Amino acid sequence: MFRRSSVNFALFSLILDLALTTGAISFALMIRPNLSGFPGMVTYYRITFEPILFLILPVIWLVTFLSFSVYDPKKRYRVTEEIQQLVSATGFASLVFAGVLYFGFREVSRYLFAIFVVTDLFLLIGWRLVFRWIYRMVGRQSIDRRALIVGADISGHRVYETLTKFADSGLEVVGYIGDRSAEADDGYELSPIGNIEDVPYLVRKLEIDDVIIALPRNAYEKLNKLVHNLHEMPVNVRIVPDYFSLALFRATAEEFAGVPMINLRAPALNEVQRLTKRLTDLICSGLLLVVTSPIMLVTAILVKYDSAGPVFYRQMRVGENGHTFGMYKFRSMVVDADQEVNKIIKKDVDGNLIHKTENDPRVTKIGKFIRRTSLDELPQLINVFKGEMSLVGPRPEMPWVIENYEPWQLKRLSVPQGITGWWQVNGRSDKPMHLHTEEDLYYIQNYTIWMDIYIMLKTPWVILRGKGAY
Repeated sequence: MFRRSSVNFALFSLILDLALTTGAISFALMIRPNLSGFPGMVTYYRITFEPILFLILPVIWLVTFLSFSVYDPKKRYRVTEEIQQLVSATGFASLVFAGVLYFGFREVSRYLFAIFVVTDLFLLIGWRLVFRWIYRMVGRQSIDRRALIVGADISGHRVYETLTKFADSGLEVVGYIGDRSAEADDGYELSPIGNIEDVPYLVRKLEIDDVIIALPRNAYEKLNKLVHNLHEMPVNVRIVPDYFSLALFRATAEEFAGVPMINLRAPALNEVQRLTKRLTDLICSGLLLVVTSPIMLVTAILVKYDSAGPVFYRQMRVGENGHTFGMYKFRSMVVDADQEVNKIIKKDVDGNLIHKTENDPRVTKIGKFIRRTSLDELPQLINVFKGEMSLVGPRPEMPWVIENYEPWQLKRLSVPQGITGWWQVNGRSDKPMHLHTEEDLYYIQNYTIWMDIYIMLKTPWVILRGKGAY
């Protein structure tokens, strides 16, 4: 079977990518002379492109794509991850090729180069999307990998929910092993197909490719025996650490001094992501402070005119890794509103804390307006510029709210806290604390710079709607 996770498919992808890249430069050479009549373009009757470049070009793409692990099957299940990896690799390869042209072949047209890069990206992304569509149309009969989950508790349930998202990519969860707990029973679509002792037999019978062990901590004494029984079988064995025991941390597997270990305090963002995020925050917050200064001046006058008290309100919030800082806002409540917070705190039927209400008596007349339009948040650009916050991230909470967190919720503090974030553009205050925390964890676990851009682009629309803003 021509499986998407096989070496044959990786080789097919590599050869097709190189062929399409060569085709893209050929297309650019053909189309460039026909664009000579456009304004600003030099007229070319004969395009200069040395034959040696037809050898250099695929070599650069080959080395770069292999270095960026473009053909790693583990990075091809999510279409967004696959395209992001492809764009990054193509961008880097294009920069290397541009350097080669600059130092050795400067007579090559810049427009030719631009046409080539755009065409190449279009072709490389296009064939992958078409292949995914065809694969989906073929149906579930075209199974790429078959997985068996060992463990039916909460951890096993979460693994099942995650893996079923990749069904369109040919990943099939055929069943689970073990007894379900009452907590995991609701919504679990699979039926048990055996006990732990049956795993080797089921691996052979069902042609399993991946055995995923998601046992709770109290069942780990069975792990050694199971792994030993699977050792001689042609199957991948993966272990999911107990979710709740590691939920406080960003656990990653690594080798330390030659010893394989699980790092429980690895940063949620790698150094490149953190540098990119901070640079974006610094530039954007600086520009926004200048652009919004007239709006902030008018808002300050209205706040001062509406009620007695200071214009700005500095409230202690909990930032990344639990560090506290003073967050700036335009004052939207009466003076000493914090002392009356117990009057508006509520709990839902499950005992979860809800500390924001739509008709808060402490909010002033102008306060209602600036809260609905989010103008009260503008001074937080100062916090972003200082590095205490980010433009995008989980919302920084008050210390007393953090004190009421369950242990798993503390993971939302593992990244810089932000002015806007995933839960703000998916409900704002309509979602109580215990629900928007899950949105924040989704943001952390799936973080990319593209996700930040998406949130920033969606934020103005959410503000204009005013839904959940109070």
